[in-house]
Amino acid sequence: MVLRRNHYDAAFESYLRTSRTPYVAVDEKRRALAQNSSIKSLDFIVYAKQGPNLLIDVKGRTEIFPDQRNKRRWENWATVEDIQGLQQWQELFGEGFISGLVFAYQLPADSISNNLEKLYAYKGNLYAFYLVKIDEYRQKMRPRSQSWQTVFLHQRDFYEMRQPVETIIQS
Repeated sequence: MVLRRNHYDAAFESYLRTSRTPYVAVDEKRRALAQNSSIKSLDFIVYAKQGPNLLIDVKGRTEIFPDQRNKRRWENWATVEDIQGLQQWQELFGEGFISGLVFAYQLPADSISNNLEKLYAYKGNLYAFYLVKIDEYRQKMRPRSQSWQTVFLHQRDFYEMRQPVETIIQS
């Protein structure tokens, strides 16, 4: 287990260990070099029971209630560098591997989502983990901030693309 300071990454790694899913945790402090250029590190290489294997970058996010009717909005932004890096890793690993963003949501105890989502408890907090495959994300992503070089998915697109992580790695 790699020492993780980010609780989202630590919770996801704990989930992988608890579910007995084979994985490799990547040391994020070192960037890889390929063809004389630097590639943003991914977080985990996850071996699915029946493939494809996953190249994962974990993104910790929160669910937001934008109005008093508790309509949920799921933050799903990433940086352009995240997207490009995952695409490069997918190309380097080749057939049998797909890259994806795992959005790890720490949910408040009083969240309405606690009755709707498959949750994982870690250190007194509840998390929901959703994967979006990088190829699908790239097709529908929209600019979020030019200065921060971030992109996002519209809520409808995200809801249609996201998959609970366990349905992918346990199948």
